[in-house]
Amino acid sequence: MSWFVGQNADRHFFLLAVVLYGLSTVYSVFLWRKGFRRDNGINYFLLLGAFALHTTSMARRGFSLQHCPVNNLYEATLFIAWTIVASYLILGALPKLRFLGAFASPVLFVMGVFALMPALDPPHGPAPDFGNAWGSLHAALIFLAFGAFGLGSAASLMFLTQEHDLKFHKLRAILSLLPPIQRLEKVAGGLVLTGFVLLTAGLSLVPFLPEQKQGVNLKADPIILWSVFVWLVYGVLLVLRWRGQGGRRFAWAALGSFTFILLTFWGILLLSPIHNS
Repeated sequence: MSWFVGQNADRHFFLLAVVLYGLSTVYSVFLWRKGFRRDNGINYFLLLGAFALHTTSMARRGFSLQHCPVNNLYEATLFIAWTIVASYLILGALPKLRFLGAFASPVLFVMGVFALMPALDPPHGPAPDFGNAWGSLHAALIFLAFGAFGLGSAASLMFLTQEHDLKFHKLRAILSLLPPIQRLEKVAGGLVLTGFVLLTAGLSLVPFLPEQKQGVNLKADPIILWSVFVWLVYGVLLVLRWRGQGGRRFAWAALGSFTFILLTFWGILLLSPIHNS
């Protein structure tokens, strides 16, 4: 019962974080309309405040569970969104990369509103017994990878926006404060590579997971099989980039790959007996 009370309390902090994500999204629209001709320090601090509330929510949930909070769809969504905003805050310390927030905040806001749907966070009753520290590390690395992929898709969208403006000789491409497209391409490629390394590390821990738990084969869980497929997709993407298929094609592929994650992850997680037990 005490765990259930903590479950409701941490949602209040996340609700406040979603409000700040919404304000950041509104301000991002303003930046878009102005052609990114103004510094977005305000947006950075909005996301910093949201990150503090988001982290508090996850910490309260994690301490109440005494485990990495990735037990259901609500918690998994929180973790992915948290990795996206955390990665942005690190990159956004460089003024030329702060405009990633204008592309990331709408994604964070939509994910936050989706996560707050009551059906995604049913009460567990007693605190779940996970029993294996390898499982926590495995889940954390995979969700960190998805966060890197998400921010990489934001950088790719920035690249495509800047390239479009340059192609059609739009004045805002000259006056905007966005980084050069060459730098954006490197940032997007670096984030995708980081996500791939994290995903590889997370999947490499699968052999350390127990074979069975409550009659369920953990290693054949749909979320693990789906993660292997995502690993293959991004592996092919990086190989093609290494062979010279970069630029616009890589940006569209990175954006499309993360869109695929967003569209399929929630359904796959619902099919997982481990995360819906």
